[in-house]
Amino acid sequence: MSGEKIKTCLWLFWINLFIGAFTFGGGYIVVPMISKYYVRKKHLFSKEELLSMAAIAQSTPGAIAVNLSALAGHRTAGLPGVLASCLGAVIPPLVILSAVASWYEAFSSSTAVEAVLRGMQAGVAALIVDIVVDMWRMILRKKSALLHAMVPGAFVASFVFHLHIAVILAVCCILSLWHVRIKQERRCG
Repeated sequence: MSGEKIKTCLWLFWINLFIGAFTFGGGYIVVPMISKYYVRKKHLFSKEELLSMAAIAQSTPGAIAVNLSALAGHRTAGLPGVLASCLGAVIPPLVILSAVASWYEAFSSSTAVEAVLRGMQAGVAALIVDIVVDMWRMILRKKSALLHAMVPGAFVASFVFHLHIAVILAVCCILSLWHVRIKQERRCG
């Protein structure tokens, strides 16, 4: 491995260690952090590519944050980037959860910890809304009636009809594949 690739992998490890240590609230919370460091500061890929990676990370098994760090690491430095990114991404939650498990009684009864967690929930909600708006803007740029209908359709299916998210994802994937096939047939035919 070249010196430049080693330097990139070390950066991937440290930035994912940092992101893993300071992002609480679930997988989509890492997207703004990855956008800040990978897209805006380092220009390693575009925001559209990041949102596509986030969609893939959401639809694959496992933790979204780790999946997204693996995809970003692969895009940046190949397999060594995946290993460095994943290692950096899993160490902080492992350490934090081990500490919380060790002192569960003290954490569970602390009003200060409860207040901090409630405050973090508000921040997490704002970050999730920001990601949803970014994804919606990307969908609107595609100028596709199917994609425009899919977003509110998925929302209604989830919140009104309480369909399982796996069913919603499967239907969206099938509809998207069908849409792509029809577009290809029109071009060829």
